Amino acid sequence: MAGSAGRGGKAKVAAGNLPVARVAVDVSLPHLDRPFDYLVPEKLSAQAVPGCRVRVRFAGRRCDGYLLQRADASEHEGKLAFLERVVSPEPVLTAEIFGLARAVADRYGGTLADVLRLAIPPRHAAAESAAADEVPAPGAAGEPPADAKPGAPPLPGPGPWARYPAGPSFLAALASGRAPRAAWSALPGPHWPEEIAVAAATAAAAGKGTLIVVPDARDLGLVDAALSDVLGAGRHVSLAAGLGPAERYRRWLKVARGQARVVAGTRSAMFAPVAGLGLVVIWDDGDDLHAEPRAPYPHVREVLALRAHRGNAAALLGGFARTTEVTQLVHSGWAAALTADRATIRRSAPRITAAGDDAELARDEAARSARMPSLALRTAREALASGPVLFQVPRRGYVVAVACERCGARARCPACGGPLALPGAGAAALCGWCGKTAPQRCSQCGQPGLRALIVGAGRTAEELGRAFPGATVRTSGGGDVIPEVGSEPAVIVATPGAEPRAAGGYSAAVLLDGWALLGRASLRASEEALRRWLNAAALVRPAGPRGPGADGGSVVVVAEATLLPVQALVRWDPVTHAERELAERRELRFPPAVRVAALTGPDRAVQDVIAAAELPAGAEVLGPVPVADGRFDQQQDEAAAVRVLVRVDRGSGTSLACALRAAQATRTARKDSGVVRLQLDPAELL
Repeated sequence: MAGSAGRGGKAKVAAGNLPVARVAVDVSLPHLDRPFDYLVPEKLSAQAVPGCRVRVRFAGRRCDGYLLQRADASEHEGKLAFLERVVSPEPVLTAEIFGLARAVADRYGGTLADVLRLAIPPRHAAAESAAADEVPAPGAAGEPPADAKPGAPPLPGPGPWARYPAGPSFLAALASGRAPRAAWSALPGPHWPEEIAVAAATAAAAGKGTLIVVPDARDLGLVDAALSDVLGAGRHVSLAAGLGPAERYRRWLKVARGQARVVAGTRSAMFAPVAGLGLVVIWDDGDDLHAEPRAPYPHVREVLALRAHRGNAAALLGGFARTTEVTQLVHSGWAAALTADRATIRRSAPRITAAGDDAELARDEAARSARMPSLALRTAREALASGPVLFQVPRRGYVVAVACERCGARARCPACGGPLALPGAGAAALCGWCGKTAPQRCSQCGQPGLRALIVGAGRTAEELGRAFPGATVRTSGGGDVIPEVGSEPAVIVATPGAEPRAAGGYSAAVLLDGWALLGRASLRASEEALRRWLNAAALVRPAGPRGPGADGGSVVVVAEATLLPVQALVRWDPVTHAERELAERRELRFPPAVRVAALTGPDRAVQDVIAAAELPAGAEVLGPVPVADGRFDQQQDEAAAVRVLVRVDRGSGTSLACALRAAQATRTARKDSGVVRLQLDPAELL
C-alpha cells in the first residue's frame, strides 16, 4: 500500500527518475481520508494527468481514484506502489471542484470519497470518446457590446427585474463583474424563470459562467425554456438524472471542457465544473429535494454558498418563500434582501382570504370546523366561470386514516397495530405497515363501520365531482403529475409540489387542511406550510385593480386566521415571517442560529464517539433518546438505537464536524462494531 501524502514521514524520499502521483482513493473509511502517493510508470506518464481517473492497488485490492497532482518526490518513507492503469486521460476532477469537495466534506463531517461520488458522474466511455462539439457562435438577437468578452452574448435589458427597486442595481453589479449576493423574494406569477435567465445572460455578457439549481424536472423545464429564449439555442446545458447515464455524462463533459458556461440542473448539478463561475442560483431552497439523502448529506444551498464564497462569485437565493437559513445569511451581512415594494406586491398577488376570519365566521358558524367551508365552495363556483380552479390537498391517497364510526377510536391493524387506510371507494381497509386487509370492526367497542379521519386527494376529487357536477375534475400527484392545464374551466386537485401550471393562471385556489401542515411534529412546520401555500398561490392570477372577479384571482386558505403563517400568507409577507422564526430560534438555540450534529446508532457506539471527540468549548450534548431507524445494519438491534444531538455556536460548526469525524476515524481504525450515522444540520431534529 502506498504511503500518505504529507503525513508518512519527515524526510522526502526520492522516487528515482519516476514521477509521483498523489491520488484520492475511492475509500470512504474516515481514518483513510487523505491522499496517497504512487509511482507513475513511464508507459502511463503521458496519460496520467491531474484530474484523470486511475486504478491503484490499495490494501490488497484494486480501487478507483483520481490523480490530484504530480510531484518529483514523496514524503512517504516506505516503498511506493505503482499506478496500475489510467482509466481515462480525461481530466474530470478540476482543482476548483476538488477544493470544494474537500470543504464540503469538512463542513459536514464526511469523507472526500463520498463527496466525489456525488460530484462526478460515472464514466460512460462512448460519450467520453465522442468528438467535442463546436462552441456556438453568438446569437443573432443583437451584436455584443464593444467591451463584452469574445464570444459572449449581448447584454440583456432588465426585463421583469425592473419591478424590483434593487433589481437593475443587481444586474449592473453582475454586468461589471462584481459579486452581489441577494436573497430574492420573487413576486408571484410566471416570470421567475425569465428573471433567472436574464441574470444568467447578464453574467454571460460579462464573460462569467452561471450555475442554476432547481428542485425538480418541472422547474428545470421552465428554466431551460427561459434560457433558450433569452440566451439563444445551444448556449446552455441542462443536467438532470432523467437524461440517462450516457446523455447526462455527455452534457457534463461539455461543461467540464468549457464548451458550456451556463448550466441548469437539479440537485446533482450543484458540483458541475462550470468554467469561470461568476453566478450561482438556487430556486426554492426550502424544498426538501435540495437535501442530498446520501452521506455526507450536503444541502444545495450550503454547497452553492461555499462555491460563491470560495470563488468570489455572485449568488441569487430565490423563491416565493424565505427560509430561516437565507434570513440568517441576510442578518450576517453575507447577502442583501432583494424584494419588491408593497404596491407592486399587491398588484401582482391574488386576493387571499382565510376561511376562519371574523367576517366569514359571522356569516358561517360552521366555517371554524368544516373541512370545506362555504367560502371555499362559493369562491370556486364563481371562479369556474372564468377558468380553472386549484384545490391543494396535503396528502395523497383516498382516505389516509379511519376511525370507528361509533366510538371514534383510531382504527388499527389487529395483526401488527399499524394504521388502517381506505385505498378507494368501497374498498376494504388496508394496513399501512403490513399491507393486510383488516376487518371493519372496532377493536374497542366491537361495532362495525368506519368514518374518515384524514382525507387524501382521491377522496377530495370525488367530493368535488359531486359538488360541481358539470365541471371536469383532474388529480395531480404521486406518480401521475400533470405538467400544465389549459385556460378552460376545470377543477384541479393536487398535492403540494405537484400543482400544474395553468395557461394564464388559475382563477382561484383553495388550500385545504391547513391543520395537517401546521400540526406536523417538525421545527419547520409553519415555515414549510407557508412555503407550500405561497407556491400554490403564485399560480393564481393577480387580483387586479378591480378586485376579484372575472379578471382577478383569489385564494382561500382553510386554516385558523390568527395563526402567524396564515397572516403572512394573507399579506404576502414571507420575509417578516422568516425573521420572526429566526428570532425565536435564536432565543431557543435552534438551527440555523446554532450548528447541530446528530449522531444515530447503537447506544454504546454513539457514546464512544462522543467520549472520543474533542468537542469545541461550550458544546451541549443532548440525549441520548431512543429511535426506531431501519437504516442500520440488519444484525444490529434497532430497538437499542439512540440519537444524540451536539449543539454549538455557529462559529464552531467546522470544529465540531472535524472533531466528530476524527472520533469516527478512531473507531473505524480500531474496527469497532456498530455503525454511527453523522449528520450536520439535519433538516429534522425529531
